[in-house]
Amino acid sequence: MVSWLFCTLLAAPFLLAAAQERRAIVILTGESVTGNVTFSQAEDGGPVTVRGIISGLTEGKHGFHVHEKGDLSNGCLSTAGHFNPEKKNHGGPDDKERHVGDLGNISADRSGVAEFTFTDSVISLVGEHSIIGRGLVMHSDPDDLGRGGFSDSLTTGHAGSRIACGVIGIQ
Repeated sequence: MVSWLFCTLLAAPFLLAAAQERRAIVILTGESVTGNVTFSQAEDGGPVTVRGIISGLTEGKHGFHVHEKGDLSNGCLSTAGHFNPEKKNHGGPDDKERHVGDLGNISADRSGVAEFTFTDSVISLVGEHSIIGRGLVMHSDPDDLGRGGFSDSLTTGHAGSRIACGVIGIQ
């Protein structure tokens, strides 16, 4: 009895740490684009690891953003604009001046498949920057990261049309 209690007390901090990891998933669908993306956050306030595989893309870079709403009632258009609770200009994932939802670009190979893993320190799976219940959108064109000089560079990154989307849910 004493050894069981002793082992339980020693293991308790590790069990609590493991219980804090949060996970989310989104299934992306579009006319010809499909995929899935997972998000994991080991601890509150820590970076989020983003892993995914998306197929049906054209070769090259594509804008990849968390949008404000997880509403697909009118397709990807219902997701509204980029998730931007701090009312900042659009930027790249490593910029201080960026929307919370600005995840930059993912690149598809010749066969139209993008397989990726990266971390982001601005999005979260809990709190005011939580992306749970919001939309994830793939765009047709590269995101210019707010540096393109187009009329929409500081709002959308001039990333083109919305070619696939889904709602981010708890996994």
